[in-house]
Amino acid sequence: MMRCLAIDDEKLVRDLLEDNIRKVPYLQLVASCKNAMEAIDVLQRESIDLIFLDIQMPGLSGLQFLRSLPNPPLVVLVTAYEQYALEGFELDVVDYLLKPYGFDRFLKACNRAFERHQSRQDALRTSASPADDFFFVNVEYTQVKINVADIRYVEGLKDYVKIHLVSSDKPVLTRMTLKSMEERLAGAPFIRTHKSYLVSIPHVTAVKRDTIYIGERELPIGDAYREQVERIIRPSIN
Repeated sequence: MMRCLAIDDEKLVRDLLEDNIRKVPYLQLVASCKNAMEAIDVLQRESIDLIFLDIQMPGLSGLQFLRSLPNPPLVVLVTAYEQYALEGFELDVVDYLLKPYGFDRFLKACNRAFERHQSRQDALRTSASPADDFFFVNVEYTQVKINVADIRYVEGLKDYVKIHLVSSDKPVLTRMTLKSMEERLAGAPFIRTHKSYLVSIPHVTAVKRDTIYIGERELPIGDAYREQVERIIRPSIN
């Protein structure tokens, strides 16, 4: 699944984007925003693979927003202004949808994004090394080693995360966003189940309705993540 963000200042356009995204089996809509500032807040909290981005918006334009991102996700520009196409492709966007567009053209853009996403994932898997079995985090001016296999789940607390370990009853608290931790664990068997939780799939013992169990610990499943949990976790524990 590709986790998507739709950004447009016109509600009717956002509604159409949301509807189109839901029709594509490999897309999951995480959020829909009316301006760039709302989108920045989402990107700080969530892992996003693909952005559908309007160009002409009040305040920060779509292109200004895109240039401000240090490591942008894949982007499909959606606009009524053809003159921005060249500038968009100079920013390495996946595709350029000119309003009004049909669903067939939307799907073509999605397929292009999916192919590039798969290429990125393949490159990450190819570059994986034994060093990925552990990493270090800063805890009170000390670098503490974390073994990936020892992590039961990670809890996000705005600008901090708590890393809950098998080997210790006391979680490790470090200054890092949950999104950053999710990116660090890319390629490992972890899944985002809630805006505040990232869990190790091997340590999941049960799933029941809106709750995921790691031993005796109960964690909520967020609405935006339920489909992913159903697709990945349930088959692996049944």
